[in-house]
Amino acid sequence: MNDAVGIIEMFGFTSAITAADAAAKAADVKVIAIDSNKPANAETAEVPLIMAVKIQGEVSAVEAAVDAAAEAAESVSGLICKYVIPRPTDAAMKMAKRVSVGKHKVGHIPMNG
Repeated sequence: MNDAVGIIEMFGFTSAITAADAAAKAADVKVIAIDSNKPANAETAEVPLIMAVKIQGEVSAVEAAVDAAAEAAESVSGLICKYVIPRPTDAAMKMAKRVSVGKHKVGHIPMNG
């Protein structure tokens, strides 16, 4: 059985990085994924990119980290929601670790060199 997973959803990439940093500094947790959600009508929609930061650790640490991340996100561009899943199932962990942002994902810009 797994410890806990925390999910913080917010507007914008800068908020996601700020929230992940706050979570990692607030408690002994691991940032396991940063996700983006680009709506189908993103080119015409007047809303910013929705991001999710996912963290893992002991329940009390994840709770503290989620609160810190939510506060950081709210101060940058706005919090959508936050949630802690204590002892997630293996299937839930598998889904939590899925990412849409990364080296081998659509939209990634490779580093120069």
